[in-house]
Amino acid sequence: MKRTLTTHDLPALMTGIMATLVAIGIARFAYTPLLPAIIQQGWFTASQGAYLGAANLLGYFIGALAAHSLSERFSPRMVMAASFAGIALSFVLCAGAGGFLWFFFWRLVSGIAGAILMVVGPSLALAATPPERRTRVGAMVFTGIGFGALLSAFIVPLLLGLSLSVTWGTLGLLCIAAGLLCDWGVAHLTSPITASPRVNSPIGGAGVKIIVMLVVGAYALDAIGFVPHTVFWVDYLARENALGNQAASLQWGIFGFGALCGPFMVGALAQRVGWQGGLMIAFAAKAAAVLLPVFSLALLSQSVSSFMVGAMIPGIVALTSGRLAELVGPTAHKKLWGQATAAFAAAQAVAGYAMSALYGTWGSYAPLFAISGLILVAGFLLVLLSRGVQQRHAQLSAQQLTKHATQHSKHQGKQ
Repeated sequence: MKRTLTTHDLPALMTGIMATLVAIGIARFAYTPLLPAIIQQGWFTASQGAYLGAANLLGYFIGALAAHSLSERFSPRMVMAASFAGIALSFVLCAGAGGFLWFFFWRLVSGIAGAILMVVGPSLALAATPPERRTRVGAMVFTGIGFGALLSAFIVPLLLGLSLSVTWGTLGLLCIAAGLLCDWGVAHLTSPITASPRVNSPIGGAGVKIIVMLVVGAYALDAIGFVPHTVFWVDYLARENALGNQAASLQWGIFGFGALCGPFMVGALAQRVGWQGGLMIAFAAKAAAVLLPVFSLALLSQSVSSFMVGAMIPGIVALTSGRLAELVGPTAHKKLWGQATAAFAAAQAVAGYAMSALYGTWGSYAPLFAISGLILVAGFLLVLLSRGVQQRHAQLSAQQLTKHATQHSKHQGKQ
């Protein structure tokens, strides 16, 4: 079967990449390098800035819950267009210093719209892609997250040299441009292709449910584990450790480069060790990378931490999506992926607010990285447990098949 990408995949790629670019890459990640400047220029206190970051996480949870029903009730193209418009407005209308509640509202809107794009965009892209090319297209779709992080790392510092207001406004215009490209992609998508049925698995229905719950649980813990790097990392380096905005922006650039590489890295990994094995390795690597700054803030340690956390953010998204599709089949995947995204968003929102409160109490980000690293270790253990459950159910199923075969042979012998 032909597995290479073709020009026919361009609309699907444009739909998915632009959706993930704006949903996470700009709506979420562009705020991270903005945070120190917002605090230093006196728009908000450090504590208020942290809560504004958490507002986006709360919005993401709301959007994740609403995304599936909205895309079923209204035209997906219109839903996505409205989401792009909401994120663009959230930047343009915050281009001037304003009250905390005004900014909070628009950061909330950007989170809601971002989650909708994150659920609907990749789903539309994959539905219009032949099964033999879905793995490649799926990997490419999530590179939008990395492009957004790179964009925010290199363009935001340049724009901040002009002014904070210009930075907010320009990001809004970038969202509009990406929205137009995405709309072109959606308009040129082919009719959704009927999903191929799931390959029969030796695991029973109850076994699959348990494994799915464990994988989704691990995915929710991943959401807690990556909050410090995606919300506080730049501010932690620039202000708390007095490394300056340039050094911190460099690390955010390395983070973005990692996020760009991540989907390709885990795609190659999954081909070698499978979705399950890849997920275990990814959780272990991410836990180590998040814990690294607790022990060392040398340039090499910062860079390894930035790159690996960046790579594993879209990497674990892609691996979890692939693992769930492997367990339930592509037909049931869309609904389950929506539920997994909601669980991820809920954990992320709670963690965002809890960590903002802890920062307000402790006045330091350092303990948050230690907590998150341990949470990711727990996620690794859940994935490991899911493998044990799968192996156990496979053994039981094999024993039952052997028993049935033996009974059948005895029955035939009596006849």
